[in-house]
Parts: sequence; structure tokens; C-alpha cells
Amino acid sequence: MLALSGYQLGVQFRFFDPSAGAPVGQIGELVAARYDDQRALARFLEEVEVVTYEFESIPLEAVRFVSQHVAVYPPLAALETAQDRLFEKELFRDLGIPVPEFAAVNGIDELRDAATRIGFPVVLKTRRMGYDGKGQVVIRDQASLREAWATIGGAPLIVEQFVAFDHEFSVIGVRDTAGNHVFYPLAQNVHREGILRTTRVPAPDASDDMRRRAEGYCSAIMDRFNYVGVLALELFSSNGQLLANEMAPRVHNSGHWTIEGAETSQFENHLRAILSLPLGSAALRGWSAMVNIIGKIPSPERVLGIRGVHLHLYGKAATERRKLGHVTLVTESSEAAEEGLKTLTDAVRDA
Repeated sequence: MLALSGYQLGVQFRFFDPSAGAPVGQIGELVAARYDDQRALARFLEEVEVVTYEFESIPLEAVRFVSQHVAVYPPLAALETAQDRLFEKELFRDLGIPVPEFAAVNGIDELRDAATRIGFPVVLKTRRMGYDGKGQVVIRDQASLREAWATIGGAPLIVEQFVAFDHEFSVIGVRDTAGNHVFYPLAQNVHREGILRTTRVPAPDASDDMRRRAEGYCSAIMDRFNYVGVLALELFSSNGQLLANEMAPRVHNSGHWTIEGAETSQFENHLRAILSLPLGSAALRGWSAMVNIIGKIPSPERVLGIRGVHLHLYGKAATERRKLGHVTLVTESSEAAEEGLKTLTDAVRDA
């Protein structure tokens, strides 16, 4: 999606991925090799002027090697922080961004002490990796501590206060090389089994004050890192308070609606930012909703028969819990968006 938005700007691309079957090979030159293969990385870098990434679980050494030869955006420090949930939470706290209570734990006794201090229920998470709900366990009482530790113990962990949130939001900001910011309207998200299912924009349950606070938090993070590119910040809303959950130093799934739903997509604005081009407007083109296609592809005929719908398939092999694509709905009113979203959700769920 980054490349598709960049070709219309006259930008040329080369891609690096450990998998020779990566879908991006359908639209450009793909260098397929391990991240620690410096010869392959050097071959990838030939005539390349700027490097970016759209997946944060990349070994830092590979990114550090690349950054010694060309400019890499977003910056390495932001990537390093986002890869470790403890570093991430400490950053938020340092910037005055509200977060659930948390503590690093390296043993069962530390877990017991931290959970008792924070108060049950708590969530035990691996500090690194753990994408789409993996690598985390909810602990509801003292009796469940040992089972939780047996499930994911052995790696560096963090325990956090369990937040009984009212809504999930995300704010997507863009910062260019000159420090200019653009923010997309606050998105409201629904996750199930740790995977993003739907996004609605503008967020129907967010106030203007929440939007301003979310943008302020995102801006503070970007300024701290002298950030360049798109940054997504996920937030919980609980009794009117916004609590930061995690950040993503990249284009984000909850911003896929921007391809049709905004004046300038997150993908194009990311490229504009890293190439020192003027940032585009993030204004809405209507009321938008996005539904992820997970595990099985629905009938294109049924999906495309819904008014205002745009189908995106990624060319991935269908497997359980895998994101295979998304569908965006853009309408002229919030009522039409809610009605269309229900029809669209039914079409995707019945696949």
C-alpha cells in the first residue's frame, strides 16, 4: 500500500523481506533474505536513497546496518522503544501521558508482589513481540499466578493493570523532516481475540477534548524522537480518561481507511514526510468504516455490491487469524455509515 501510493508520485521502490513469497513481490523488485544477511542488505541498498519499514518486529541490528548507509525513517530510537513494552510505558510516563499501572517482572515472586500492589485483575505480557493478542495472559486472582507464569514465563515480562475500558481509540499523526505535524481524525476501534476487527471514523464516542488530548500525546512522542513519518498511538478510554496502550512507528491498520476516506492517505503522507515533500490534508471525505478480512476471503460480489465499499486484498495465502485484506466504506452521513457497516460486517463474517 505504501508502494501503490508512491508510484503515482513517481517514486521507485525496492523491497526487502525474509520470505520469497511476500505479496509485495507482485508489484516490484523483491530482495528475499534473512535480516542478518548483510550481503543481501547491501544488494538491497544499491541506488536506494531512503529506507522505511511497515513492520516493527525487525532485528535492530539490521536497521542499524542500513542506517549506516542511507537515511532510515522513522528513527531507530522510536523503533527500539516500540519493540519493548517496558520502554514504551516508561516513555509515556516520562512524557506525562497517562498509562495503566505497570511493573517489570523477572520471576514469580516479583509477579506476585507487583500484582498485589497493582490490584487484580492484571495482564501479564511479554515485553517483546506478542502481536495480535499473542504473548499475554489475564490474571484475575492469586491462584492464577503460577499458571500464567508457566504459560509465558521465561522471557522478560511486564505486568499491567487490567483496564475495563469503555472504548478503544487510535490517533495517527505524521511529522515531516521540518517538524510539521498533521493528524487524522480520532478513530474508534473494536478488537476481538486481540485482532483489530473494525474501525470507525470519526470516532462516534470521542469528544473534541479527547481528540485534542490524543493529538497532544502523539505530538509529544514525535517531538521527543525528532520523528519522521507516520506514528500511531493506541488509547483506552475509561470514565473519560485516555490511557496510552501502545504506539506503532509505522503506517497502521487502524489507518487503512484513509486510502479512500481522507484527502491524503496515511501511506502517501508517510512517503511525503520521509521524502521532504509537503504534507497533504488529512481531512475526511465523509464518514468512514474499515473491516479487516481475517482468515477467509468473502465473496467479492457480495462485498462490492454494498454502496460506498472499496475492497483491498493483499495476495496472502489464507490461514486462520491472518489478515488477508480489508474493506473500506465511505458514506455521506453517520447513519449511512452505521447501516453500511452492519451489512459489510455480515458479508465478511459469513465468508
